[in-house]
Amino acid sequence: MTLEILGITVLGIFLFGYIIVASIDFGAGFFNAFSTLTGKGHVLTKIIQRYLSPVWEVTNVFLVFFFVGIVGFFPKTAYYFGSTLLVPASIAIILLAIRGAYYAFTTYGGFKQKRYTILYGLTGLFIPASLSIVLVISEGGFVTMEDSGPVLDYWTLFTSPLSWSIVALSLTSVLYISAVFLTWYAQKAKDKHAANLLRKYALVWAGPAIITAAGIIVEMKNHNPEHYERLVDLWWLFGLSLVLFAGTVYLLWQRLAYGFAFWLLIGQFTLAFLAYGISHYPYLMYPYLTLYDSFTNQAMATALVIAFIAGLCLLLPSLYLLLKLFLFNKAYVQGDRNDHA
Repeated sequence: MTLEILGITVLGIFLFGYIIVASIDFGAGFFNAFSTLTGKGHVLTKIIQRYLSPVWEVTNVFLVFFFVGIVGFFPKTAYYFGSTLLVPASIAIILLAIRGAYYAFTTYGGFKQKRYTILYGLTGLFIPASLSIVLVISEGGFVTMEDSGPVLDYWTLFTSPLSWSIVALSLTSVLYISAVFLTWYAQKAKDKHAANLLRKYALVWAGPAIITAAGIIVEMKNHNPEHYERLVDLWWLFGLSLVLFAGTVYLLWQRLAYGFAFWLLIGQFTLAFLAYGISHYPYLMYPYLTLYDSFTNQAMATALVIAFIAGLCLLLPSLYLLLKLFLFNKAYVQGDRNDHA
């Protein structure tokens, strides 16, 4: 395995970790706001707050690692993506700041008002939508090279069916992943009413999540035929992912083994993420940037790989302790403790 492959693999692990952890976080905020609007706050608010309290501060650790790593391993990404993502990234940063400020005030200052709860919930939809623009741009066709550098064509971006299909997938996936996990979490808390409501949300969003995923492949055929052909060649990975999706939906429908259903979901998204990553290789941005023409020098790459693997070895045990001591601690999950991370 070359250093380029090793570097992008390590970054992929951090990115996938962020996708899962952040999806649960963003979706939890949305469901909390939605339940408040629909008069069901008494059913969901306590269980969602119990989940968010110990984890909201660590969610973005994965994202920080990824962005530091992508610039460290592939310095040219700062040139190609930096200026083109100035507006979308700035929006995402502002929304993350609003989200963090809101939760800090509500958790430690008792600052609770309905309109701010709704704002907090909406950021859970706008953040993944703004971050998904990175994926859109990487497919090519939206950036032109001029004398001043790469320029993003906003008209093409906002009128492209591929752009909206990727945004739609980011939203449906966030809500689906979050609902499945929170169903399991509510069951662990022995909160039957919350578990039943969240189970319904999970089943509602399962269909849109799989439909929007298929929609991206369809749109890819017209937008980027080369990538489309690579995706088709990996049909068996998507097939296995679909089988795991069916297993998750079946268990939810039958009210069986919610924990196992969530792990099937993790497997489903892992296979889909892997298939997409392999099919995208070696491009970071079609057709201008690949892994090999943007990689850092060997000494820096070796140091970064060691540092990031060491960081992963510290982060994973920390998350395990967080799960063990808070999220799945019997006293905490059932509301007998009010500890905050």
